[in-house]
Amino acid sequence: MIRLSELKLPLSDLPLPERRAADAPAETEADRHAVPHPVDTLRQMAAQALGLAPSAIATLDVFKRSFDARKKLLVVYIVDVTLTDPAQEAALLAQHAQHPHIHPTPAMTWQPPAHAPGDWGHTEGERPVVVGFGPCGMFAALVLAQMGFKPIVIERGTTVRQRTKDTWGLWRKHVLKAESNVQFGEGGAGTFSDGKLYSQIKDPRHLGRKVMQELVRFGAPEEILWAAHPHVGTFKLVKVVEGLREEIIRLGGEVRFEQRVVDLLYEDAPSAPHMATATRQRQVRGLRVFDLASGETHTLNAHHLVIALGHSARDTFTMLHRHAVSMEAKPFSVGVRIEHPQSVIDRARWGQHAGHPLLGAADYKLVHHAANGRAVYSFCMCPGGTVVAATSEPHRVVTNGMSQYSRNERNANAGIVVGIDPRDYPTDPAAFEAALGEDMGHNIPHSVRHDTRDAPGGFHPLAGMVLQRQLESHAYTLGGGTYEAPAQLVGDFVAGRASTALGTVEPSYKPGVKMVSLDSALPSYAIAAMREALPVFGQKIKGFDMRDAVMTGVETRTSSPLRMARDDHSLQSPNMAGLYPAGEGAGYAGGILSAAVDGIKVGEALARQLMTLH
Repeated sequence: MIRLSELKLPLSDLPLPERRAADAPAETEADRHAVPHPVDTLRQMAAQALGLAPSAIATLDVFKRSFDARKKLLVVYIVDVTLTDPAQEAALLAQHAQHPHIHPTPAMTWQPPAHAPGDWGHTEGERPVVVGFGPCGMFAALVLAQMGFKPIVIERGTTVRQRTKDTWGLWRKHVLKAESNVQFGEGGAGTFSDGKLYSQIKDPRHLGRKVMQELVRFGAPEEILWAAHPHVGTFKLVKVVEGLREEIIRLGGEVRFEQRVVDLLYEDAPSAPHMATATRQRQVRGLRVFDLASGETHTLNAHHLVIALGHSARDTFTMLHRHAVSMEAKPFSVGVRIEHPQSVIDRARWGQHAGHPLLGAADYKLVHHAANGRAVYSFCMCPGGTVVAATSEPHRVVTNGMSQYSRNERNANAGIVVGIDPRDYPTDPAAFEAALGEDMGHNIPHSVRHDTRDAPGGFHPLAGMVLQRQLESHAYTLGGGTYEAPAQLVGDFVAGRASTALGTVEPSYKPGVKMVSLDSALPSYAIAAMREALPVFGQKIKGFDMRDAVMTGVETRTSSPLRMARDDHSLQSPNMAGLYPAGEGAGYAGGILSAAVDGIKVGEALARQLMTLH
């Protein structure tokens, strides 16, 4: 096949959908029909680029469609074509070898690197165990199951449908369930988000395509295969997640819910018992697992363990640190959610084309480098969505953004966040005592909690987590101690005065907001950088710094505050054989797609290791 890129058409050349997305009922099979592509026009353009007659092209498939609004609005296509005479393909590619937009279509079909023997999985310890059933754990388990290795999945939360009910309990009734919420449960944190499926990771093997195809197979809209910024939406993801779980089980895997890992079991390698705990090689032997339904703790034998925790499993991070699993503090970002009327963003981005049926709700991406050296940028932008309560711990407030597939809510929202790094994290022993106290740190020796003498780079691996907890606890207090979130109007924030009442923008955050000054909600350097950035963003997107736009705090879970070390080749922990750190919680992903891709890579690495041992 031959791939042609940069085929550009005016917006008027595209056929309209059967009905406008904004008019469609949310989250039904008919909420938005896939828009047919102008195949005949694209065929003519492709033939002209190749110097052929249109009849010489046998098939044309759209690989990607995007919009270019830099000058006048254009639709940009990437297509794959086959020729009526396949024998011409090699000569044609050689003829256009120097053309920047004509190339061979890459091979994008996933090839499993291993297959389990037919008798695999008779003993529990032989089967790989995956901890966490978010995008990373789900796809690690899926590929392991597809290769015949019958994985066991351990998930601390509930099934996705029960989890949805529990999450609404916080949003509507101010009641938090600590093991079933936006962060914990089937589908992971990405289930309660915009369901964004685009990433900037390098993906030479096209594993992202494997992820997309599996999602479509289990109910995601087919357009995610060609949309430039594909998304599924929260409620559609529920069906997809259930389908993936059923497939893993059909292939011989197990998925066990309400199972929280409380300890790691291992033994020292015979060749290195004299080495320091942090450096000697050890071998995983199993887990201690607490069954939330029965209240009992049991041992699960496992010699190969994928740790796909997500970024909020703080008790598990602490437990792994207690056992000196190699990890280090890493940078992340903190900030707030900002809300504007979606119509303001549409007009700023699409101009006279705002409201066009094909364009839908506009998004944006912004960045500003402040005078104090901090980068301020938009994060996880949710067109036509809502700001949601995303805490997983009592007496803390965390915000996130969510959209349904239709993206037809009244407001646009995004995180406005500031980059921080381990130099900004707490070092005061008292801060560690407060953040890692009775609920999960009281049995940890004092030196392990906050001593940084042997920590990578001199920064304690859990210090970023300590800062997160400090900010989230203070946000809870600022919001009145009821899970309402502290909020402020942009005009008041820029002017440095507290807000006392809402303006024209109605915030979407549930359980509700309390109007305050956000100056104490984040470190002073972050407040200063954001205060400088907002007027600059208003110059880039007209209306972005409108006085009545609402800022809701705090956004602290942009990514994991730590990274677990792993070998570049085997993807195992360098000092815990059989332990495979994976996905966002381990510091190797940042979103649904990148986490799922990392899950595939780790699943493959584990399978290869199992075959060498068999």
